This record gives sequence, structure tokens and C-alpha cells, in this order.
Amino acid sequence: MSAREIQDQKAISPQAPRIAFKANGSIVLLDLADILAVQAEGNYVSLRPRTNPYLVHESLSSMAEKLKPYGFVRIHRSVVVNISAVEKIQRLPTGEYRLRVKGGKEYLVTRKYKHSLRDLAQLWVGPERLCS
Repeated sequence: MSAREIQDQKAISPQAPRIAFKANGSIVLLDLADILAVQAEGNYVSLRPRTNPYLVHESLSSMAEKLKPYGFVRIHRSVVVNISAVEKIQRLPTGEYRLRVKGGKEYLVTRKYKHSLRDLAQLWVGPERLCS
């Protein structure tokens, strides 16, 4: 393989998965790994990277389905989180959980969606059954 062919091959190598959406008359491309959470805001969803959020006209159910193969799980009727952004899970006396993502933002995991917590890690260790 020539140097030119190797260079051409690198140019078309796969990139990190990204999402494209319209914002302020432009099309924004955002790496999915940069999105910490997606939150419902009326008829819109708010894509929440570490910096400014973006509003996109789409239902949360539709967005959750599209993002599921990329490591996002639904934890509340109005919130989907990126599992790689989760830093801590705290059990609450109500049977719900509080989940903290990178940057310190916290979200409530309702009892209906607590089964999703199992997807947050590939390996759970310890004598106690976690998230049961």
C-alpha cells in the first residue's frame, strides 16, 4: 500500500458518533460523548453538554430510542443520561435514586426507571445486591 493510499484510508476512517441538529439557522454537529444528558422541555428536548444546552424540536421518547445504541438510558419520564458521564448513584429513603453526572449536575431516578441503573456499569461488585 502506498503512502497516498494510507493517507486516504486515514481520511475516511470512522469517527466518534455524532448528532446533527439545527440551531440558530445552522447545523450543529456534536459528539455524543460530549452530551451528559437529554431533558424534556415541553415540545423540545434539551441536549446538555458540559457547556450551553441546545434545544431541539423532538420528543424525548424518539430521542431516547435514537440514543439507546450509543449508551444512553432513560432514568425519568423527562430525562435520559449518557451512561459514561455518570459518576455516582445514591439511594434515597423513598426507593428512588439520585444520580450525579460529570460536572456535578444531579438527576432523580424514579422507581419506574430504576432497572436502567443496571446498565450503568458492566461489572457490579460487593456482597449487597445493588439497584434491586
